[in-house]
Amino acid sequence: MAPVFAHGQLRLYLMALLESGPRHGYELIQALSDRFGGTYRPSAGTVYPRLARLETEGLVVRTESGRKTTYALTDAGREEIETRRGDLADLEADISDSVRDRAAEVREDARVAMRGLRADLAAAAQEARAHARPGRWDAEADQRTASHARRVEIETMLRRFTDDVRADLRRADADAAVPALTVETVRTVLDSARAAVRATLR
Repeated sequence: MAPVFAHGQLRLYLMALLESGPRHGYELIQALSDRFGGTYRPSAGTVYPRLARLETEGLVVRTESGRKTTYALTDAGREEIETRRGDLADLEADISDSVRDRAAEVREDARVAMRGLRADLAAAAQEARAHARPGRWDAEADQRTASHARRVEIETMLRRFTDDVRADLRRADADAAVPALTVETVRTVLDSARAAVRATLR
């Protein structure tokens, strides 16, 4: 997936968000997430360095009160916003296109997941019917049906887990923020989980 913001665009959009008044860093992150309908949420490691750069450039001023830090536009920041109204309008159009594209991807992922779930449930029902013996208690068939239902439940959990992690990775990748440590962590955790699950199946 292509990066959400091209070079310099996030910097401009952060200033635009501050145009309505001072905000905390978390509020800026939430505002960005809301603007993208929850399909993109920048990390603190993406937003705060840009705010620091804006402060260094004299476009944003930081105010600390206890444990809370707010950011506000300076006069120079407001002047830059005014001179870049055209760029900001183009950026808003790009964001609208990106939101539509990302929403379409989310809907498609959901459709694929639901198709898989329906197929699993249909297979479970078919197998249950195949092993049913009218008028007779068949403990073995009942055990097979219960086992299959548990398998389907586990596969559903795995699919949800995979979808959640994939969404997190896509968001991080949009910021070019998937470090090597994440690869090693996923490999270690999955190897450990696989060993633990296999141990229960023996």
